[in-house]
Order: sequence, then C-alpha cells, then structure tokens
Amino acid sequence: MTLDTTKLDVLAEAIRRCGRYARDHQEGIRATKKADGSPVTETDMYVSHTILRLVKKLFPEANVISEEEATRFSDDAPCTFILDPIDGTEMYSQGFPSWAIALGILDERRNPTGAMIDAPRFGMARDEMFLRLDPGHGLLLDDMPFLAAPGKDTVRQVTIGSGALKHICVSGFPGKIRCFGSSILHLVAPVVFPGIQACAEFHGYAWDVAASHAILRSQGMDIVHADGSILRYDDAFLVERKQYRPPVYAGTKAATDFLRDRLTVTC
Repeated sequence: MTLDTTKLDVLAEAIRRCGRYARDHQEGIRATKKADGSPVTETDMYVSHTILRLVKKLFPEANVISEEEATRFSDDAPCTFILDPIDGTEMYSQGFPSWAIALGILDERRNPTGAMIDAPRFGMARDEMFLRLDPGHGLLLDDMPFLAAPGKDTVRQVTIGSGALKHICVSGFPGKIRCFGSSILHLVAPVVFPGIQACAEFHGYAWDVAASHAILRSQGMDIVHADGSILRYDDAFLVERKQYRPPVYAGTKAATDFLRDRLTVTC
C-alpha cells in the first residue's frame, strides 16, 4: 500500500497542530461521561472533527474510524485510518502530561502499517514526542530516523495499564512496572524508551492500539493475546467496535513469551 507522502505531510502537520491546541486548552478542561461511562472532553470532539474531516478530504476512498464518531466501513477500501483524538482522556482532564493523539493506518488486509502519534507534553527530555510511520517507510521520532535500542528480549521493565493491575497479578515479575495512563503510550514505550522492553494491557479498542501496533511491528515487535496469537483486526474488533480479548502483551516474541509465563491473569 502506497499513500501520497505530500498528503501525509499535511495530515501530520494537522495532528501536531491539534496536539498544540489540546496542550494549550488543557488547563481548566473538564470531562463529562459518555453513555458507557468513559470520559470525554470538548478537546476530544474538536480533534475528532478536525482530523476526520481532513482525512476524508485527503483520502476519500479510505475508511475512517474514530472513537468519538460513528462512520461507515467498506471492505473494498484500500486502507483504514483509526483515530483516538485523545488517548488518556482521564489523564488529560486532570492536568497530567501522559496523553496523546493517535492515528493508525491499516492496509487493505487490515494489517497495521502506518501511524502518527503526537504526545505534546510527553517528550524525550523535552516537550512533545511525535512519532510518524508512513506505510512502506522507516519510523521517525521528532522528524529524525529512529530504531529501537537493542536488548529488548530480556525484560526488566514493563508498562502496564492502571486498569490492568486489577486483573493481572504481577508478583511473579522480578522487574519494574511503569504506568502512564495512556494505552497508546504504554504500548509504544518498548520501542521508544531504551529501558522498557514490554507492555501488558487488559482493556482496549482498535483506536487504543492501532497506531502503536504499527510502530511495534516496524521494529520487529508485535501485540499478542495470552495464547500467543497475534492481535487481529477482525470485524468484531474493527467494525463492531468491541474490545479485544484480554489480556494482550507487546514486545518481541521472547519478551511477550516471558510476560505470558510470568504475569498471571486473576479474573
């Protein structure tokens, strides 16, 4: 699958603008509850409307899925864009820095092959972290070519979602655990941070994983279920907007095998 780089440039700049908008409006923001009890803010809706409208203009033949808006899905589309306008809305609405705008790209076979993740207050020793993976191209971090650090098979530190800790017993894990409050940032951490090798999550939808999944796969990693099978974007997960089968683990095969052996699901 090949997408016009010039159009992707326009989309990348729009996502970064939305990130700056979200950062500048974070102070004083208040979350409300959706029908399912999950939080949403005016910023979520602004980013969702802005990016969905632009994607549809730039790539009218593509599917577009957003957490906050229902859209039509066609099996004949050449690609699918999956947007989480604010991943980590609860953290965002409380003033914390660990949240991100995430856009994943699936090819015509529903394989995650592209991503744009903007974390305006979660940079690598500076403000903003922007990850971009155009389908068929190498990963960029803050506009520079990036490769994950070596040594990712030996698991010493993992990221785990705060909700996952209610369902996963970590007493058998000898290393350190980090929790940011954003599924996208949890899942991409094994790639971005040299000292983190893997991730475990328990709840999530397609928009919570697609962008990070593409970046993981670009570095020889993957997201797998407890039985070792790879996370797939089937109709239930992608079209019917259901959660994946928990739990999932992210990292190299050796790292996910290690977590599957050491982390016990309690319920």
